[in-house]
Amino acid sequence: MTTVRFGRQWPDTTRVARKRMKVLDAHVGSRVRLARTRMGISQTRLGELLGLTFQQIQKYENGTNRVSAGRLFQISQIFDVPIGYFYEGLAHLRSPSHSSAHSAEMRFFSSAGNIQLAIAFMCVTDPKTRKRIVEFVKSLAEEDAPEKRVTRR
Repeated sequence: MTTVRFGRQWPDTTRVARKRMKVLDAHVGSRVRLARTRMGISQTRLGELLGLTFQQIQKYENGTNRVSAGRLFQISQIFDVPIGYFYEGLAHLRSPSHSSAHSAEMRFFSSAGNIQLAIAFMCVTDPKTRKRIVEFVKSLAEEDAPEKRVTRR
């Protein structure tokens, strides 16, 4: 399909470009959420620091609203991370083979509870304890949804 602009035909890439931008906005938002929860800051507090409402922070984190360059700089200053932190892991935009794994990761890290679980798990240093935790969570998952068996390794 082509689009005619000013008497010239252009390939219809706008739909693809918009989809990529939505993925990018959602990724940046999820990284904002990850940084915020790592620091133990609420959406309300981050909003206060930025002069915004917590609803606006929610929209950023969900990827509903795009974070401007200036605002992203402010957020990076608050969390003491480089701007590049918010773009880490975006290789899937160039390589479709990585997108399904990345979308599962994005879904996992879109929940504050999941982020807290991951952070707490990283604090456990004993390999035997870590293994027992994994087995425990797998057994809970099997009880919750027996038709979705979790493979044991």
